[in-house]
Amino acid sequence: MTKRLHIQPSSIDVIAKDRMVLASPRKVNLVAKMIRGMAASKALDALKFCKRAVARDVRKTLLSAIANAETNHSLNVDLLKVKEAYVGKAIVLRRFMARAKGSGSPIRKRFSRLTLVLCETED
Repeated sequence: MTKRLHIQPSSIDVIAKDRMVLASPRKVNLVAKMIRGMAASKALDALKFCKRAVARDVRKTLLSAIANAETNHSLNVDLLKVKEAYVGKAIVLRRFMARAKGSGSPIRKRFSRLTLVLCETED
């Protein structure tokens, strides 16, 4: 058995989750890796001009995390930083496409789970 590392968020960490992103975890992780460790305002700009289609979903989740920080925890939006951004697997829809001679080939539509953790820096 493998042990899972559970990260306990501190009192000033703000979490936003998107459980059903219609993209494979590999593609979402490329965008999440890009914003990991950035300031929230710079991450929003980077996602706005990113050419990947999944960047729109990541940007929505980041905006949700910023809104959570402002409304629920009364944190300063200018000091927020993306502490963690990680991606996991969700469901896989299985479809079949008709092929030649009465056969079929599988199509897998993979979904991802995206979790963003923001914290307030001391700058």
